[in-house]
Amino acid sequence: MEKELKIQIDEMGDQHVMTSIETPMRPDAFHLSDDEKIEKIESHFAAIMDILGLDRNDDSLSGTPHRVAKMYVKEIFSGLNPAQRPDIKLFENKYQYREMLVEKNITFYSNCEHHFVPIIGKAHIGYISNGQVIGLSKLNRIVQYFAKRPQVQERLTIQIAEELKKILKTDDVAVLIDAVHLCVSSRGVQDINSSTVTSAFHGAFLDEAKRNEFLRYVQLRD
Repeated sequence: MEKELKIQIDEMGDQHVMTSIETPMRPDAFHLSDDEKIEKIESHFAAIMDILGLDRNDDSLSGTPHRVAKMYVKEIFSGLNPAQRPDIKLFENKYQYREMLVEKNITFYSNCEHHFVPIIGKAHIGYISNGQVIGLSKLNRIVQYFAKRPQVQERLTIQIAEELKKILKTDDVAVLIDAVHLCVSSRGVQDINSSTVTSAFHGAFLDEAKRNEFLRYVQLRD
């Protein structure tokens, strides 16, 4: 039974299955301070290195547990902390621009929640103003916030779209993500040429003509 369970767990990871639209978090996720988390992760990662047989007395490796722990908490998984959510201010659409606005090629780095290896990709965002507009850099910040956590690409796409709908107070939102998963290219099948594309279309973008217009804008640079 235990062997079958491990096989099922491996299959779930290889098939990139997500179990929830929300990032799975424990209720006590923020009972520890960042410094306390870094201290605990440092200790556990040192144990992993020991199990692997690495010599932590070597000058190159001696600081690795702390570096990894700090990177996890302060950088690549900082989006787990709601305190890092971007403070978004909207501006009146004084120019009465009613057409589609597209911000494309937003580069992001995330990590696959199944193997904790990088996902590297680009996000493309489109929306139609409902009377207010958002600063362009804030679109990038929203992408980075949700990317900086263990992720599944489908969830990342949905989370960005839902956040934009809530902030902009409109359903007229489109999100397209094209990403390379190192859990595919560096392990398993080791396919270095494939990428994964996911999308979320809402409101006006459910119309085929409007959706195709967005897709044409996204492909201009290609």
